Amino acid sequence: MIKKIIDIVGRDNFTEQLEELVPYSYDASMNVHRPDAAVWPETTEQVQAIVQFANEYKIPVIPRGAGTSLSGGVVPIKGGIIIDLSKMNKILEISIENRYARVEAGVVCDDLNRQLAKHGFVFPPDPASSTVSTIGGNVATNAGGIKGAKYGTTRDYVLGLQVVLPTGELMRTGAYTMKSVSGYDLAKLFVGAEGTLGIITEVTLKINPLPRHAMTAVATYTKLEDAGKAIFQTMTSGVIPSVMEIMDKVTLRSIKENTDIPLPDAEAMILTETDGFTWEEVEAQMEVVLRILKNNHPIEIKTARDEKDRLNLWKTRKSAYATLARVSNSFVLDDVTVPISKIPDLLVGIQEISQRHGIVVATFGHAGDGNLHPQILFDEYDPDQVKRTHQVEEEIFRLAIALNGTLSGEHGIGLSKANYMSLEHDAVEMELMRRIKKTLDPNNIMNPGKRALD
Repeated sequence: MIKKIIDIVGRDNFTEQLEELVPYSYDASMNVHRPDAAVWPETTEQVQAIVQFANEYKIPVIPRGAGTSLSGGVVPIKGGIIIDLSKMNKILEISIENRYARVEAGVVCDDLNRQLAKHGFVFPPDPASSTVSTIGGNVATNAGGIKGAKYGTTRDYVLGLQVVLPTGELMRTGAYTMKSVSGYDLAKLFVGAEGTLGIITEVTLKINPLPRHAMTAVATYTKLEDAGKAIFQTMTSGVIPSVMEIMDKVTLRSIKENTDIPLPDAEAMILTETDGFTWEEVEAQMEVVLRILKNNHPIEIKTARDEKDRLNLWKTRKSAYATLARVSNSFVLDDVTVPISKIPDLLVGIQEISQRHGIVVATFGHAGDGNLHPQILFDEYDPDQVKRTHQVEEEIFRLAIALNGTLSGEHGIGLSKANYMSLEHDAVEMELMRRIKKTLDPNNIMNPGKRALD
């Protein structure tokens, strides 16, 4: 079997060595399991041959981008072969006149945007890991980011895909056009499927003109409810900010104690931004936003339009994840999403759950599209804390569903949330998803063990 795989990809693109497999045993979640081998294909034809071989011998295959998944989506829970697509990193075509870019799956998000910026264009979704995350991974998880409120998620930009199916067959689906209603929309079926239905090797993306100007504002509040109301009122004002982020008091306290960023004692902070093609457009939008922020009793408001000053305002939000990771032995970072009008209820509810179980939860995230990130801080070596952490996580999921929300806005289900799928999806829907999986992947080789679909 090893000889067969080496014949496909070459000796230098295959490993079964322990020290090289350990990094493939985890992602950015708390899940761990080592694969049996890893390969670095350089062409779609090699991916096809590997998958055909794996399907014949019923060996699990797990497609992997940069491994920044926060839900265990690329952890090989049943062993098998990691297919690392990082060497398939060519930008194949940029068509400005037709507003699309065609890229291999291993292209890094920021690398694509650097090339697009030369033409005055951008691929808008910007996950926090955009410096390393790959386009294939973005598509597989339907990645979003801080600008989702105005620009949406990866799904909104996928025009077409090239996919290696679990049988090894190659399928092209979608179009190069801005519109298409020809047949079932199979491309969208693979967006957010977390590699359970096939391996994406090429992506055709819609691209947007790059806004020329932006203005940033930060507001702090003594009441969480006031911050929540300010967000809801802004998103229903007729102005759609390009950014609308929130951080709660636990997050702010962590940043204050672990950085030199001066912060007031506050229950919540909002960071917002407007962008556009003229300063008049940007400032007119920000004027509406600032009026709403002021009407909800802030402690203080700061604004910036100069690039250096704007980056200074961004320091607090950019520090959230790192400082929280520093103050706790272990943490779970979730991403529940609710309708925008329910954000105040979600924020208050998470605080109540945290206090009831005696487990610290810091909440921040993309409030402009209802996508919050509760970061649960605990000690994984304390069995009682582990037990209470599971209880907290389940109650947060139940709260989000009760508020007509969803288990995941952008991190995916993977392993971490697989056991909670029935909270959101009824039995008929779950069964239909299993049938789709079975139809495309009869031998269950494609990233098995994920999303409760086995």
